[in-house]
Amino acid sequence: TAMTSQVKPGDRLPQVTLFDGAPNKPVRIDELCAGKSVVIVGVPGAFTPTCHSSHLPGFVADFDKLKAKGVNLVICVAVNDPFVMAAWAGALGSGDKVLMLADSRAEFAKALGMDIDLTAVLGSVRCRRFSMHVVDNVVKSVNAEEDSSKVDASSSCRLLTKI
Repeated sequence: TAMTSQVKPGDRLPQVTLFDGAPNKPVRIDELCAGKSVVIVGVPGAFTPTCHSSHLPGFVADFDKLKAKGVNLVICVAVNDPFVMAAWAGALGSGDKVLMLADSRAEFAKALGMDIDLTAVLGSVRCRRFSMHVVDNVVKSVNAEEDSSKVDASSSCRLLTKI
């Protein structure tokens, strides 16, 4: 299989459908981000220790700082089913700060070149840990972790310096 090149600044968001809370609530990511300044956070899995304890809570905590820099929307994407993402939003208390979208078939992860085979530990292909800033569907900055078990390059405080 050919390696997809990883998304980079200047690229446009792919026209991929994600799901908001249920399989019958599709959301086209490119339509959602049109005309907006958006932060997209990709994580390997809902409820996984690093995602749940440090990565996502940082974006919830820094929501007001991101808004102050003109960000309209913060989205978290994971290769999980939409019910799991909805339950995770409830557990995190992310409320209206972070929109939790399910990339049920890993189509978004693959289109971005951010897919990683975690079958051995999580049972399937998942999404690498990353954060990116997108303005009107054009990627402005991408911060991907070499090691998806750690939060460094993709943290909210790191992203704040690039907006």
